[in-house]
Amino acid sequence: MHTLPVSRRSSLMRGIATAALSAGLLAAASLPAVAQDQPQPEPAPPVPPIQAPQDRPYAGPITLRIDATDLDRHIFTAHETIPVAGSGDTVLLFPKWVPGDHSPTGQIDKFASLVIHAGGTRLAWVRDPVDVYAFHVPVPQGATSLELDFQYLSPVVPNEGRVVMTPTMLSLQANEILLYPAGYFSRDLPFDMTVTYPAGWTAFAGLDVASRQGAVVHYKTVPLNTLVDNPILAGRYVRREDLSPPATVPGGTAPVHLDIAGDVPDDLAIAPAVLQAYRNLVVQEQRLFGSHHYDHYDFLLSVSDQLGDIGEEHHRSSENGEGADDFTAWDKNLADRDLLPHESTHSWNGKFRRPADLWQPNFNTPERDSLLWVYEGQTEYWGKILSARSGLWTKQDGLDQLADMAASYDNGVGRSWRNLEDTTNDPIIAERRPIPWRGWQRSEDYYDEGALVWLDVDTKLRELSHGTRSLNDFARSFFGMDDGSYVTSTYVFADVARALNAVAPFDWTGFLHTRLDGLGEHAPLDGITRGGYRLVYTETESPYEKSAAGIRKMTDFAYSLGLFLTHDGTARSVIWGSPAFKAGITVGTAIVAVNGAAYDPDDLARTITDNKSTQTPIELLLKADDHYRTVRIDYHGGLRYPHLQRAPGSTTGSLDAILSPLD
Repeated sequence: MHTLPVSRRSSLMRGIATAALSAGLLAAASLPAVAQDQPQPEPAPPVPPIQAPQDRPYAGPITLRIDATDLDRHIFTAHETIPVAGSGDTVLLFPKWVPGDHSPTGQIDKFASLVIHAGGTRLAWVRDPVDVYAFHVPVPQGATSLELDFQYLSPVVPNEGRVVMTPTMLSLQANEILLYPAGYFSRDLPFDMTVTYPAGWTAFAGLDVASRQGAVVHYKTVPLNTLVDNPILAGRYVRREDLSPPATVPGGTAPVHLDIAGDVPDDLAIAPAVLQAYRNLVVQEQRLFGSHHYDHYDFLLSVSDQLGDIGEEHHRSSENGEGADDFTAWDKNLADRDLLPHESTHSWNGKFRRPADLWQPNFNTPERDSLLWVYEGQTEYWGKILSARSGLWTKQDGLDQLADMAASYDNGVGRSWRNLEDTTNDPIIAERRPIPWRGWQRSEDYYDEGALVWLDVDTKLRELSHGTRSLNDFARSFFGMDDGSYVTSTYVFADVARALNAVAPFDWTGFLHTRLDGLGEHAPLDGITRGGYRLVYTETESPYEKSAAGIRKMTDFAYSLGLFLTHDGTARSVIWGSPAFKAGITVGTAIVAVNGAAYDPDDLARTITDNKSTQTPIELLLKADDHYRTVRIDYHGGLRYPHLQRAPGSTTGSLDAILSPLD
């Protein structure tokens, strides 16, 4: 920024002010006269302030009783008792900023039927007109507690949000079914929760159980931040498997379980090799981090076509949702196998070590997402590496996934105008709403491009240390500290650079800023190159790509025509600057015919291949809304799918070591 000298700046500002005043007088002179006694608008009365959170004790536990048995209507009903001391305006808050979402996603629109009593008298609460997540309650003199009754009207169909209740299972997140007093840190508010489940169901959670009586489960009293950090998966058809690592593994003494709920009993069938891969995952995590930050850990996994998918991290558990055929069609679901490794890695990266901007004293204080390239980006990296190290993927699957990720960003031209750091604002900007031009606009690229940056870091560490140090060492020192503790430890950018410098001295501040703040036409592929490979394209899809396309019910012509198509030929995504883009094809456009014949994905693939040896454009009949038009795409490059190929002259590479299990 160029700054004017003070004297010139003052003179300039006086000149601007004088000119503005003169212009205002001239404009006023041209306006009709206004009677001086004409009534003028009064400002709205001030809104009573909402007390900022303070770290101080709260009197007595808050009791929460939830009825989760209304499966037909998908309604959770709750009764809550909140101790109070003194009279006057008390503010109760509905959680707005939930850790792991990185955005204000609290579903206040589904919170309903709030009725509050004190001493048998119904109180007239008022919603704050500025912060609609806050409720002002006039507490009468002598009242010792507030009695609240309310409901959480959970989605009935997917277009209302994630479905969390079905005839055979449910997902209960306490933050959607409670209010809490303003003016306190969440860790200072003790909650005593009891849940009534449908008869015959089993419930899993990271929470410890105080008592059970039939379908009623009373959980041990915990602070609000712990309660919110422990979702519950309950179901009619369930299976639990012990994944606890051997005592000989460093940091491996805490129990770990895989808790599964399915639509039908047959969905719970797991091949022994698959179960072993999940056991290997826990071992590889412990060998990577050399510690654990939980007293026990639960992988909560729904395999369902009815309950909504999810991937959400927590300190002592992770909430994971896959399709009903996750185990029964294991090979088909290759591309989704890194979900559990990603979410469980967050126990170390995100829950225990957390960016200072993302730690807040309560759930209604806004978060800032500036370090998501560490929180999510490095977790994405480890999720993929651990998938290969554990056997959930083969080494080749790991290479194919890296190729797919690298190609996506190498063809994502949004990097030419928007840097990676700015994408950390996307959870707040867009909250994952659909966008028309994903590659140009960019969207949460701190995940996958962030993973490429961390691959770059990993291979650089190996290069600097001649293969003796790596990102494994950073993970053990940065995330593996304070073994057994699950009290959040925050960090800032300088802490990350300092920890990398302790592994291998280098200008890590400059290295990272170049990749985070810089612009460019191509993806950061130095990690792949330094790892002994290069990105190439062939006419053959890898098993990983076939799986990814199948799971998403798409046909992949991304790196030829520039299209991802649904099976009926409708464009789901269009690559900016691609042949399809230049022809004016947009998301939602349907290909009706190819060269005069009805659209068929296999026929289009053959046409693209055959067109390599001709000079004839491919003719497409398109339908957008009720409008038809014909376009001709002059493309002759054939089918193109990404792969990693060993670089010429390289017989081994650090990528091979990175993807190999730790001993």
